[in-house]
Amino acid sequence: MAPHAASAGIDPVTLADLLRVANLPGFYRWQEQVRRTGGCSHPIRLMGQTVTRDRATGDVLYSYSTENEPGGALRVACGNRRASQCPSCAWTYAGDTYHLIRAGITGDPNKGVSRGVREHPRVFATLTAPSFGPVHNRPDSGRCRCGSSHPEDASELGTALNPGSYDYAGAVLFNNYAGDLWRRFTIYLRREIAACAGLTQAEVKEVCRVSFGKVAEFQKRGAVHFHAVVRLDGPDGPNTSPPAWATTGLLDDAIRAAAGRVSVPVPASGDVPARVLRWGSQVDVQPIGALGHEELTEQAVASYVAKYATKAAESTGTVDHRIGESAELDRLPVPPHTRRLIESCLDLDDAYPDRMLARWAHMLGFRGHFSTKSRRYSTTLGALRQVRADYRARQERRERGLFEDLDDSAGSTLVLAHWVYAGQGHSPGESWLAESIAKEIRLNRETAREALADLDDSESWDD
Repeated sequence: MAPHAASAGIDPVTLADLLRVANLPGFYRWQEQVRRTGGCSHPIRLMGQTVTRDRATGDVLYSYSTENEPGGALRVACGNRRASQCPSCAWTYAGDTYHLIRAGITGDPNKGVSRGVREHPRVFATLTAPSFGPVHNRPDSGRCRCGSSHPEDASELGTALNPGSYDYAGAVLFNNYAGDLWRRFTIYLRREIAACAGLTQAEVKEVCRVSFGKVAEFQKRGAVHFHAVVRLDGPDGPNTSPPAWATTGLLDDAIRAAAGRVSVPVPASGDVPARVLRWGSQVDVQPIGALGHEELTEQAVASYVAKYATKAAESTGTVDHRIGESAELDRLPVPPHTRRLIESCLDLDDAYPDRMLARWAHMLGFRGHFSTKSRRYSTTLGALRQVRADYRARQERRERGLFEDLDDSAGSTLVLAHWVYAGQGHSPGESWLAESIAKEIRLNRETAREALADLDDSESWDD
């Protein structure tokens, strides 16, 4: 353990703590706990006990206490969706999002979506922010307005060509109102579908429903935009067929028309002028199945949405925690362009107190959910988590010789539990070990997935 850690360039303080942890009596049990959390970076520590009794006789069927656990606590995963905070839990969140989105594209009876949904009109739409001023970029011509040909990883990409004239206030207000823009877009989309079909909205509602699953993504310039799977269903959702007039072409036209009509007025406040926020002119709508000369597969769309569901504004160089005051910002290592956006949030907070711009300054003003869906799109993240929890509970009960029926409809057992929060996180050495365990788990899963894919390919070849 120690030689490997030393060769990895681990610092002396972490190495000393790692050796301390590795020599504790409960080290192997600690490893088992961390593996059960998936290598969580910031596990929650709980202290307490649970007792399972036979309701009729009062006999103890199973008992558990954290008294003999390492540190006297049980570790459970933090569940944070952000990859910058906890890669392990974010990996699980991304997996759940992938299956949620994919079920709404391909259908999955286990998730309440029939396979027939593949025949419904489905598109992958992207709504972007407008321009707030020219920025350094990599156009098709290869040369930026500044005269340079920037490499793909250039730090200046997305930053203002002329910071003095860039509309930083407009940029953060757009981020802040992006959720309102999306809500109004969904309203206008239904109106445009009715108009394209030559029907009233009430008539359309009787035969057709719009479903979507979307994710937010930050561009390098610090403006948020949305990617969405948009689908047309029958009146009762994905398990009913849409009318014959509901085509992919009609959905494409309706999305573009709705995006062009949506606006959100922002009133003047003090010396801040009134403005009207709109989507950018670049609206991209692609049928799922083809993107230019490449295949926009169902799997690719689900993977793309899942990827960005675990991210925030880190790509702009901002921090992943709230900023208390301007003095704190001076101590943070953020790029100048991002700093100006954060400063605009702090400066505009008094003008628009109900928008909580200072509270969301680290998100460059964005305060919405990164991943959302309509009610009938597919299953829910909560349902997916419950399936996983039930599966693990059945495993536990089987190992303990208890009834596997989680419902226990006969009421044969009684569970008494008491838990107390005891803290969160790892020591430096524990963090290094947890990260190593998380990498090992991911590697094993990726190897198993590749082996399964190879097996499927070989079976197809044999056929």
